[in-house]
Parts: sequence; C-alpha cells; structure tokens
Amino acid sequence: MDQLGSDMLVDPEFDEKNDVVNISPDDAMEDVEAEPEPRADDFAAMIKKHMPELPDQETEAEVINTWEIKGWRTLGRREQGPVFECAGHPWRILFFPFGNNVDFASFYLEQGFEDKKVPEDWYACVQFMLVLWNPNDPTMLVQHQATHRFTADEGDWGFTRFAELRKLYASQWEDRNRPMVENESCNVTAYVRVLKDPTGVLWHNFVNYDSKKETGMVGLKNQGATCYLNSLLQSLYFTTAFRKAVYQIPTENEAERTNSAYALQRLFYLLQSSPLAVPTNELTASFGWDSKQIFEQQDVQELSRVLMDKLDEKMKGTEAEGALEKMFVGKMKTYIRCINVDYESSRLEDFWDIQLNVSGNKNLDDSFKDYIQVETMDGENKYFAEGFGLQDAKKGVLFESFPQVLHLQLKRFEYDFNRDAMMKVNDRYEFPEVWDASPYLSEQADRSEPYIYHLHGVLVHSGDLNAGHYYAFLKPEKDGHFYKFDDDRVTRATPREALEENFGGDYTPQVNGNNPQGQRNPYTRAWSAKRSMSAYMLVYIRASRLDSILMADKIVEPPPHLPLKYAEERAILEKKRKEREEAHLFMEIQVGSEENFRAYQGFDIVPWKSDDSPALPKSYRIRRTTTVAEFTKVVADDLKVEADMLRPWVMVNRQNGTVRPDVPITYPDMSVEEASNKYGNKTANFRLWMEKADGRDDEGNALFKGKSVEVRNAQTNRPLMLFLKHFDVDAQTLYGVGNFYAAYQDRVCDLSPAILKMMSWPSGTNFKLYEEIKQNMIEPMKPKATLAGSEIQDGDIITVQKTVSEKETQQITATGGYADAKEFYDYLLNRINVEFVPKFLSDPEEETFSLALSKKMTYDQLCAKVGERLSIDPTHLRFTTVNASGRAKTTIKYNVGSTLGTILQPSTYHYTGNMMQKPDALFYEVLDMSLKELESRKMVRVTWLPEGLSKEEIYELMIPRNGVIQDVLDSLQKKANISDELMPKVKLYEAHSNKFFKYLPTDYSILSIGEFFTLYADCFPEDDSQKKISVFHFDKEPSKAHGIPFQFPIKEGEVFKDTKVRLSEFTNIKGKQFEKIKFALVGRPHYSKPEFVEDDDILFNLIGSRDEYVLGLDHVNKARNNWNKSDSIFIR
Repeated sequence: MDQLGSDMLVDPEFDEKNDVVNISPDDAMEDVEAEPEPRADDFAAMIKKHMPELPDQETEAEVINTWEIKGWRTLGRREQGPVFECAGHPWRILFFPFGNNVDFASFYLEQGFEDKKVPEDWYACVQFMLVLWNPNDPTMLVQHQATHRFTADEGDWGFTRFAELRKLYASQWEDRNRPMVENESCNVTAYVRVLKDPTGVLWHNFVNYDSKKETGMVGLKNQGATCYLNSLLQSLYFTTAFRKAVYQIPTENEAERTNSAYALQRLFYLLQSSPLAVPTNELTASFGWDSKQIFEQQDVQELSRVLMDKLDEKMKGTEAEGALEKMFVGKMKTYIRCINVDYESSRLEDFWDIQLNVSGNKNLDDSFKDYIQVETMDGENKYFAEGFGLQDAKKGVLFESFPQVLHLQLKRFEYDFNRDAMMKVNDRYEFPEVWDASPYLSEQADRSEPYIYHLHGVLVHSGDLNAGHYYAFLKPEKDGHFYKFDDDRVTRATPREALEENFGGDYTPQVNGNNPQGQRNPYTRAWSAKRSMSAYMLVYIRASRLDSILMADKIVEPPPHLPLKYAEERAILEKKRKEREEAHLFMEIQVGSEENFRAYQGFDIVPWKSDDSPALPKSYRIRRTTTVAEFTKVVADDLKVEADMLRPWVMVNRQNGTVRPDVPITYPDMSVEEASNKYGNKTANFRLWMEKADGRDDEGNALFKGKSVEVRNAQTNRPLMLFLKHFDVDAQTLYGVGNFYAAYQDRVCDLSPAILKMMSWPSGTNFKLYEEIKQNMIEPMKPKATLAGSEIQDGDIITVQKTVSEKETQQITATGGYADAKEFYDYLLNRINVEFVPKFLSDPEEETFSLALSKKMTYDQLCAKVGERLSIDPTHLRFTTVNASGRAKTTIKYNVGSTLGTILQPSTYHYTGNMMQKPDALFYEVLDMSLKELESRKMVRVTWLPEGLSKEEIYELMIPRNGVIQDVLDSLQKKANISDELMPKVKLYEAHSNKFFKYLPTDYSILSIGEFFTLYADCFPEDDSQKKISVFHFDKEPSKAHGIPFQFPIKEGEVFKDTKVRLSEFTNIKGKQFEKIKFALVGRPHYSKPEFVEDDDILFNLIGSRDEYVLGLDHVNKARNNWNKSDSIFIR
C-alpha cells in the first residue's frame, strides 16, 4: 500500500471510502425544474437553488471556497486542496483525479487539521455542496450536496462517483462543444455551512456514545417490549418528590428481589449512580412477570395506576404515607342537576390521571372543554329525582382541584367502526409548554394559588397499533432543557422535538418539495403522510410547586442499606468472577461423615446430590496442590476433632449404581489432585468418607475400630469396614447408626455382639439382618453364612430390625405401616412428595399441602390419605393433573386399578402421555357428591334469564345421564332460587351460533342435547298470539350474530312502532340502548341482505307466509373481544 499524505493509506485494489454517498451522474444531472440552471460563478444563486437552509437548523458560519485545479492528468492519485476556515475549523477538498477505485472522479470535503492534531472530542455538523465547473464556461457544472457530522474518526465525507471520467475528458460535454476539463484545468467550489448543534447529537451515529458523559443521565435497557415501561419509569424517576417518597418506604428488613418496592428503590439508585444503562429485569421479576409480559406491550395508563396503587399500599404506616395522593391526586365532581326543580345529585371523586379524547379535538383546551361538556337528559332519558319523579336534567363533570403533578392520558387508540378494528389516531393535537387549568375548575374551587402548569414530560408512541416503540421527552430541571429518553440512550432535545414533532398530523412539506408521500414508518415500513410519532401521555407540574416537586437544590439520597447491599452483591459477583478465572487451580471435594450417615433416611450411605438436607456431605473448594494431610486438618477443624483422629476413605461408584468407601488413603503427603487421579472415578467431584477413631491407645495413637477385630488365618482373612442402619418398626424410620468392623471369615451370627452394643439392646434381643445391595435389591442375611460367602466387602450396608410377632405385624399393617425392613425399603423406593393444590382458589377453607406417598398406592388409598388430611369423606374428592405451567391438565376418572405412579407419570404409550405434566403435583376439589355418582351424571350448562335480556345467570347443573329436561328445570329451580309461582312459566330452549333453534319439551332426554348448543331458560311474558318469530342480534352484517336469541309473539294488524314497545318490555331493554337498535327482516340463509323495518310497517303482513324469515336486531356487539388487548397487567 502507498503512504499518501498524513496517515491515510490507499490500497489500489480497495475502495478507500466505504461509508460515502454514491450518486449516479445521470440522476445528478437530470433536470428536475424548468427554470434555468444558475451559473457556477453565481455563488448566491447556486446556494439559493441547491443548498437552501435546512428547516429547524441554525447556521453558525458559512464559507464558499474555490480551488483552481491545474494539470489534471499530471496530478497524483490523491490530492488535497488549499485549507480554508469555517466556524473556526480548517477544511479542504480531498480529490482523487483518476477515481477512488472507480471510473469516476471522486471529491470529498475533509477536516484540515494537521496530522494527528485533531482536538479531543472535536466535531462539526456540516451541510455542504461541491461544484465542479469549467472556468471558461461557468454554465457547465456538476454539483452534489450532503450533510455530515465530521469527527476525528470520520473526518471526510463526500462522493466517490462524483462525475464519470470518460464524460469529463470527452471533447463535448453534453450539448456543449467543449470539454468539462478543458486545457487540463477545472474549478471545484466548496460551499460549507457549519450548523449549530444545541442537542449535541445532530446526525450522530451513536457509535461509542456515552449517555452519562454527554448528559449526566443514563437510560434503561429494553428487555424485548418494555420500552413503554422504561418511558414511564424515567418520568417517575425525574419527578424527584416521587423518587424521595419511594426511598422512604422501609425495605431494609424486606430486601428481597420479590419485593417490588425494594426493586424499584434499587432501580432508582442505579439510575442515580450507575455509569451505564440500567437493566429492569429485577423490577419485572419482582412484579411476577414472565416472558409473556416482557415481550408484549401493555397499556401505560393501566401500568401507572397499578404501580401507584401498589406503592401507596406499601407506604401506609411509613413516613411516606399520603405522599402519592398529595402529589398525583385531584378531585372532580360528577353531578346531575334538575332543570325545572331544585334538586341536584353529586359525587366527589379522586382521580390519579385524566383520559382525554384526541379525535375531534385540536388541542388540550378543546379536550378539556369536551370533558366537562354538559349533557341534557330529557325525553326517554329523563332523570328520576327522588321526591320529584322523572325530570329534565343537566349532567356533567367539574374539577374541584388539580394535583401538583398532572398526568394526562391522550386517547390515541380508538375503535374504528368502519374498519371493525382498533386504530391509532394520528390527527394533529397540540399541547402547550405552559397551560392554565383554571377555566375548568368549578366556581367553588380554591383559587388562592394559580393553576398554571409547566410541561415536564411527553411520553411518545411511534408506529401503529401492531408495531411501534415508546420513548419519552423529559425536563429534569425547572429551567433546564428537554432530554430524550429512548431506552438505553439519553440525548438532549430541542423544544420543537419535544413538543411540535409529537403533535401528530401531517409531515411538514420539505423545502425542495421532494417526498410527497411523507415518510416511511420505521416499524410498519409503510409510507404515510401522517406522522407516526405522537404524544400519548403528558406530565404537567404546577408552576407554584415546581421547586418542591423537582427539588433542584436538594440531593435525594437513597436509604443507606441500598448502596451497602449493592456493594455487597458486587463484591460477591467479583468474587465469583475471580473464582471462575482461578477455577483451574481448585477442585471440589465432598466429604461424608458419621454425622451425615446418622441424619440420613434413604438409600446408600449419604445423599451426595441432595439439595437441602442435614445429611448432605459438606463440599470443599480446595487448591489442587493441597496435601491430603493438610486437607484432613481442614475437615478435622470443621468436625472439632484432632487431625490424626480422622482417616480418609476414597468413595467409588460401583457398577450397581451405589457409592461406597473403597480404600483408605495411606499417603498423607500426596496432593489431593494426585489422590483423585490415583483413586477417584474421574468424576467432577472427588468424594471422601472420613472415618473417625474411637479413641487413643496407651501411647496416644489414634485407635480405629479395625484394630480391635480379631483376625484368624490372616492369609485369607482381613477386617472389613461395614455400615449399620436401623429400621425402627415403631417409629417407621430407617436411619444410619454408624460404622463397625468385622472379620471377612466371620459368620453373620458373629456380628451380634457388635450390633447389640451399637444399638444398646440387651443380650438376647431377637433381630433380623438385611443387606442393602442397591435400591431395588434388599436381601435377608443367613445367620450361619460367612461374610465371605455372602460376598460382603468394605463399605457394604447391613440393616437391622427387631423381630416382631405376627400379632404386632397385623397391628402395624392395619395402620398403614410396614413391619418388615424390605417392605419399608420398597416404600422408600416408591416414595414421592406430592403437592396438593385446591383447584378453585376462591374457597378460603381449602389449602395447599404436601404428603409423602407411595407410587404404588391405589386410587382409593390416595383418596383415603388426602381425605384424612382434609378431614372429609374421601369418596367426595376429585383430582386433576397439573401441566408444566401450573394449570389444570386432565381430570382423573375413578379407576380401581390405577396407582399414584400411573396417575402422575402416565406411560408414553398412554393416550394422554406425560408430556408437559408435573410429576409431583395434583389439583384437588371437594365435590357435593361422590365421584362415582358424579361420573354417572352429565353436566348441563344453562343460562337463566330472570329479567328478559337485561340479566343473565349461568348455572352448571349435574343431571343423571338418564335424566330429562324436567330434571334440569327442577335442579335449576334449586340453584337459582326460583319461586314455585314463577316456575310453571319457565321454559328451556336451545340456541346455536346465537340463533334460536327450538323449545325443549319436559320429557326430552338430556343425552340428546347437542354438544355445541347453548341452553337458555326464560320466563318471558305470556302472550296469546298464535304466531311467533325467531329474533337474533347482529352487528352490521347478519353473519356477525351475537347476544341471546329468543322467540317473540307477533300480532296481526299491529304497526311496528307498537311492536317495538312490546319488544322493549319483552326484553327489558330500554332507553337509549333500545333506541340505538335497528330492526330488519332476514331470510335464510342468515347472511342474506337484511330488509330494514320502518315504524309504520306491519310486521305480520311483511312476513306473511314466509316462515323462513327471522327478525334481526342490528346493534353494536358490546361483548366483542378487546382488540390487541392482553391480559390485565399486574404487580405481585
């Protein structure tokens, strides 16, 4: 590579300028306007046409500089023009006469500082234009414009494909009879306009941007779709009085990650002290949120209210009690005032925020006028005034006071009836930086202090309903600047960026008239003339309370335990980091002892992998170079014995799956790593058993039990270290007793003296011995067999139990106990702790509990155990399996042959499978009848209509499978408390897809009821009309049926105006709700075009003999699902 100029390297095979603007000369030279092109030497005209000032930008300085290029073809590969100044910065033109690895002349503007003398953090925001022109004919020119933020790293910017060399050298330039580069000469003029950058981030690429350094503040990390949460949290954090109130919540004794108040305090402390963006994972975890809430945008207003309620609850009884109400709560009065009589009904209510309509309003004042607009109640909508009857009245809202901090929620999302969907309202909606709320106060309101408000925050949504992003503009200081908080990035913003650019509405047309379609929505990628970004929440602070709310002159210190606990956590993390780095120098050693053995009930000697048990062997992290003797000393100090009183045995994994002592380590000077390599199993953890000596001999040496064993015929005999467990028949326990020694050639019966001594049993006590070979192999030991013949070796386990009589055995088994050690081992093998959770948590008497059960127990035994625990009849219990997410999966049917094991872990060949099912949990419910009786019945769901269509009650009735509709009616009467006088009028009918099907006779079998049919029970008014018509509800189109269908009697000669009166009384739908309904006849099929009925029509005549027609009620479906509405937001 060639060294050219200062420190710029140019590779002839590579494009030196990667991040540059490439412009086609055809595009550049295309005539876009009819007016003639100005001459290149008419600098003012060139600027006016090709480089007009950018909107919203202020010029710091502007310079025009022309470089006369001579001897073009004799120039080097890379040339620099003379240095000129603009705004105190040096500039020059960088020129590649033969192209920067392209067949085009390449021109760039670059900073002109001397080599490596660019000031630290230097930058300049520049709008510039480069014009190449023929000095002999200035009408011949090529020009390109650009904008760029020049920095030390990006010190040049321009055009690699400025003009094609072939055309520049051609004898004729376009339609001229002379070349552009004439006599090897040409002029290039640089128009440089340096712009002011009040925010410090104009055209910033944000590479290595440091929010803390640039603004003194940090952002919040986005977990996925938590930008809405971040914008609200930043708004609350910079409401300094709120931060102080949160800090005042006492959490030093509840400093747990599940405490949302503590998590919020930590977040605020980190925002105050951290140099980097702060994660919100701890806060959302304390809310009880999982990935569903984290990756799903929620409603900010709902989140704000839930958070305020939770914090207000936490502040009760503390010095912060009442702080939130004082700060955020105002009062409004809703009233109904009669016009003609002296009567008024009113109610004073608190409000935390105000929801304002955007649609149909131009600005904030219009929305408030709309909010307090008075509604007249007259006609059928008259108000019933107590003592005066129905009266004309005025209904409205008045504000009695506004809070110190006023949260205004702008309703940017509304349901569009034409599109049948929720849509974003992008209309222009203006809000001021200073606003007077006094016009909207009641006459009685206290006006001793002005209700002038200053804008503190604008929370913005960019995008549409389905895709978008949230960020905030906040003004942390009373007389300070606005800042943009966009997740982890904080930048200074101009008032225009904070206010006008978030009014919504149409984009401002560009100066040059380009881009008539507006701009592309960055989230939907669609072009739109409407701004995609608009304010959805405004935060105003009362002018007279700005100092007390923002607390500019005070430093709000976090509670002392916050930085202390955070420092402790950082120290722990640092320690863990160091441990990871040094992990190769250390090894893990697990040490089992007699104390662990005695505390353990289970298989093998100790539970090497148990999570939380006193029997769990202690784990040591030891340097690999530590000697065995040194390590033994460490363990001895823990066990509070002298080191020579311990002897380490290596634990090995046997082929049968057990872990037993194998050999003692006899080389105390070898390192633990060498011992592990020599004796270990090459597992991750080196496991040892520490044998403890019984005492000392006369010479003071440690006396281990093996030395006291008499060994005859030493060639074939040796002492064995054995372990003894005791099965206590009375206590139904099986725990370790200790270890002892016996000779290899001893008979089993020879063990009696040692065992009786260890158990402290008197001589002559009868007992049985078993060998614990492995989990499912427990074998009785023959008294006259030798240990050698029984294949006993070091580390084997022998279990002892007292012999019990047949009578005692019967008594023990009758109470559900085990009289034999082998049976108890089988219980341990199949033992499982099952958690029982009430299926319906609404019942306060039902509790969650756990039972230790056997997988082999039958369904009846399971019911008996749970029934005993709950003190209820076991036949009235029903169980349901639990899926992995903790919800009900499959209801367990009564099966005399099933066991707990098959219920909790069905075979993979079972049709339900065991996929995603918890193997240790069941839901339970207490039934009103036995499960067998319940399973002989059919559940019938009936919707009872006691008051026309205005009220509906749903009942689930358990009816015998051979039952009929009369049984359903009898059961409904009991459940719904229907009087005997009304019951004869109650009838049952079927509906399907919100359309009437048929009335059901009382002897109709319930097994004949269709699976997808809905049952309604009505007591509509009696009518002697012979003819009836089916009625259903629809929303705009008959295919969109909803609501409760029914049959309605029609009368001959009755005009529809009177029919409507009867319909209103029949259905109990009245007032404005009934007035909004349009009525139409709809033929079959139901999606045919509706024929709307007028008031003077006679329904009887319209129908005639067309029995296939039904009456449709066209009105909005209020039960329609909420579009894009997630589950209600919550904080644990």
